[in-house]
Amino acid sequence: MTSEPPYSDPGGSGRRGTRGGNAGSGIAPVRALVVLTLFVVAVIGIVAIGTRPSVSGDAATPPTTTPTTTPHKTASPTTTTTTTIPHSSVTVVVANATETNKLAAHYSAVLGAQGWAVQTPVDATTTVATSSVYYAANQQEAAASIATTLGLKPAVVLPLTSAVPIASASGDDVVVIVGSDLAAAAA
Repeated sequence: MTSEPPYSDPGGSGRRGTRGGNAGSGIAPVRALVVLTLFVVAVIGIVAIGTRPSVSGDAATPPTTTPTTTPHKTASPTTTTTTTIPHSSVTVVVANATETNKLAAHYSAVLGAQGWAVQTPVDATTTVATSSVYYAANQQEAAASIATTLGLKPAVVLPLTSAVPIASASGDDVVVIVGSDLAAAAA
């Protein structure tokens, strides 16, 4: 029987009795796992940053669309084609139908800031609790867009008739009647 001399550690780590460089073999897999984890986290971060939508300083003005109906000579149903109309080509009058002063002016400014061709605000001939948005021929989509901007439900978007509570709506594409519900929202 021969006995081997004890292994001496040239690095001075103080470990004795190990041979063949196996000292610290439990640390290498841990380091590999840490490096792999850091790599995966970095890749996820880079992908997340690269796939974010760009943000600009100004909100884009959504286009207004107007449906046009074209009847067919066959028995098929009518189709609707949507065309884009710029906000600036749609005339809008806002009428205050509440006891709150300057409410029509407030909402005229809101709509004007979005590019609508807002006319001078007026007072309605009566007061109403629920706001409405009325539209002239071919202006339903514009009226719906304005209603959405003001936080109103689609049910309040109605065709423009002589029953609208303002003195004159001739020549206007959209008439907004501001009721008590929008007075509360503006406050």
